[in-house]
Amino acid sequence: MPAPGAGAPSPAHRGHGGGAAAPSPARVTAVSLAAGAGERAGFRSVATLLIVHHTPSPHCQALFEAVVSGATAPDIAGVRVERRAALAATASDVLAADAFVLGTPANLGYMSGALKHFFDQVYYPCLDATRGRPFGYYVHGGNDVTGAMRAIETVTTGLGWRSAAEPVTVIGEPGRSDLEACWELGATLAAGVMD
Repeated sequence: MPAPGAGAPSPAHRGHGGGAAAPSPARVTAVSLAAGAGERAGFRSVATLLIVHHTPSPHCQALFEAVVSGATAPDIAGVRVERRAALAATASDVLAADAFVLGTPANLGYMSGALKHFFDQVYYPCLDATRGRPFGYYVHGGNDVTGAMRAIETVTTGLGWRSAAEPVTVIGEPGRSDLEACWELGATLAAGVMD
């Protein structure tokens, strides 16, 4: 399901100040195409938060939905929220993003194979270009998430990403406070890249 407003800039960002006319559809398309190379093009239409997740269970789905809800809250403006399953996310997605939220179950004391695959695919292509970008993450486990947390922190340290929020860790069925923490995680990362 596409993120709200992912297709075109929000009405607040269409004009160029002082009631100027909105850009033509061709201009909007050009801006969208240039988003991945925005810095090279000299402009970006909106900041991008990339949520990379592996969501194999209803518990993980509930956490993911709470993150998305926080990231797309009405108070968040000028941020495109892109959602990618870990097995589908690409280096181009990462290079085009300004911040990241990662989500995974803890499997056998480690992050999911899907999130590991994501890191394997993007690590070297994104190593220098994404250094210093903010990230946060959530982990769901049946009884322990320590190994998964350690693995994520090792890879993100290697990438040079900057932790911008406390990780959210959930054991068992997510409760109200867990869902609120995931909402806050999404909202914090999105607000951090607002123009």
